[in-house]
Amino acid sequence: MQWMGLKHVVGMCIFMLTTPAFGAEWLYYGADQGGSKYSPLDQITADNVDQLERAWTYRHGDLDKHPDRKAFAGFHATPILLPEEAGRHLALCTPFNRIVALNPKTGEERWSYDPKIQMGSFGTRLKCLGVAYWSNPQADDMTACKHSLFMGTSDRRIIAVDARDGTPCPNFGDNGQVDVNPLIAAAPPNGENPWGTLFSAPPVVVNGVIVLGSINKMKNRFARAAGGAIRGFDAITGKHRWTFDPIPRNPNDPEHQNWTPESLAMTGGGNAWTLLSVDEERDLVFIPTSSASPNFFGGTRPGDNRYANSVVALRGSTGEVVWHFQHIHHDVWDWDTPAQPMLVDMTKDGETIPVVVQLTKQGLVFIFHRETGEPVYEIIERPVPQNGVPGEVLSPTQPFPVSPPPLMAGGITPDDAWGLTFWDEGKCRDEIEN
Repeated sequence: MQWMGLKHVVGMCIFMLTTPAFGAEWLYYGADQGGSKYSPLDQITADNVDQLERAWTYRHGDLDKHPDRKAFAGFHATPILLPEEAGRHLALCTPFNRIVALNPKTGEERWSYDPKIQMGSFGTRLKCLGVAYWSNPQADDMTACKHSLFMGTSDRRIIAVDARDGTPCPNFGDNGQVDVNPLIAAAPPNGENPWGTLFSAPPVVVNGVIVLGSINKMKNRFARAAGGAIRGFDAITGKHRWTFDPIPRNPNDPEHQNWTPESLAMTGGGNAWTLLSVDEERDLVFIPTSSASPNFFGGTRPGDNRYANSVVALRGSTGEVVWHFQHIHHDVWDWDTPAQPMLVDMTKDGETIPVVVQLTKQGLVFIFHRETGEPVYEIIERPVPQNGVPGEVLSPTQPFPVSPPPLMAGGITPDDAWGLTFWDEGKCRDEIEN
């Protein structure tokens, strides 16, 4: 069966052709570990897509169990399709972090696991983008959790269950869960108050290490928001392996000297709230970071603020920085890195190059050599306007790739004017011209 999922707040519909045929798995959120989102399947084409018929609908029902949270919960999950040896389930999570395994042919719920999140321990938003699958190469087929599913929760735990039947992994943390709250509480600048910090995107696994980012809705309000540390955990035991703080508080970090002591003491954020990517062969995990806190004012954090608004390549086994590139210096526009880094091979001048492609909120496309971080195409620093608010010191330049061209226009002209009537359009044109 080849399928397309339609996501909304209450359920999921699966559409299929009248002649189903099983094809390749979809083991990761973005199809593969590098987020290519590409499938070689060719049963559904532009010529027959109009013949799709709804095969089944699944409704998770969790909103009805928590009616007081309906306004704050959204069903944003992208299912993954597991291989035969892991049960051939369609695996997903609900906004309340219940892991569900469905029969991909019928939509019937085969099993579910509810970690029973603590509602009062975070903000109002509730969403879970997906779960991560991992097969332990060191375990035999009869070992519990040879095939595992991992999920980060809204109350800041990591959950590990056996992908085949949903039972908690007995050797992972405390009966299948690791509480990350103590690590957050010990982290600067405001770990004692992590309210607003959630785990919503699925973790990734690189050579037996779970890597997990976070979302923090408080960094748009406070300079001293919770930190955005990226953390690595052992995929078998759940033991904490390493931490990377995008705000370089470690004096041994090369970027530490480019921050003032005052800003290092009070700045949070820099977190990676979107999808991470993995190159297991090179033991690399690619981290797309967001802005430092607060989002819209940088007077408390002078300088470029690296490693915020960057793509950062970390060594999966140790968390050390291999290379990094910042695509927004000193962000005061909330231009977080929104897209999963795409790991692909490209041909340039007759040579095949392993690259990482990073898309940005400005519609710019940055392409780097995956191993070294060297730009595949020239990137230039262009002067930019300096009309910041009082107390602000904006970066005099910003990076722009010479190629490929932007995906969207970066400005507005009188010809972009629009209105419901020609009077409206004329007024809009006048405003733009002024």
